[in-house]
Amino acid sequence: MRGRLGELEAAVMDVLWGDAGPCRVRDVRARLAPARPLAYTTVMTALDNLHRKGWVQRELDGRAYLYTPAASREEETARALRDLLDGPGDTEAVLLHFARSVSERESAVLLAALSGPDRG
Repeated sequence: MRGRLGELEAAVMDVLWGDAGPCRVRDVRARLAPARPLAYTTVMTALDNLHRKGWVQRELDGRAYLYTPAASREEETARALRDLLDGPGDTEAVLLHFARSVSERESAVLLAALSGPDRG
């Protein structure tokens, strides 16, 4: 289990998930700047922590790292749901409560996924 993200880490991941390509620290800092002016070293530390935790991958490009998400937002969300289901408690009850809360469209998506040929 990867654990939850802090507020700044979540904001950094939002930037990385929103971009089409790899980002340097300065790119992430610039995208965060309008809402939250941060020191370069603060953003660098957040990215280093995310790398250590396995949330981002990095590749050295000259003297700077290029950061990319290790998984998509959807993959991470699914992983978090799986972690919740694997936790203590009645998994069937949790699934039933969830199933009762979904919209008709979401229900159709789930039914199609459960009956599709690539189900597992």
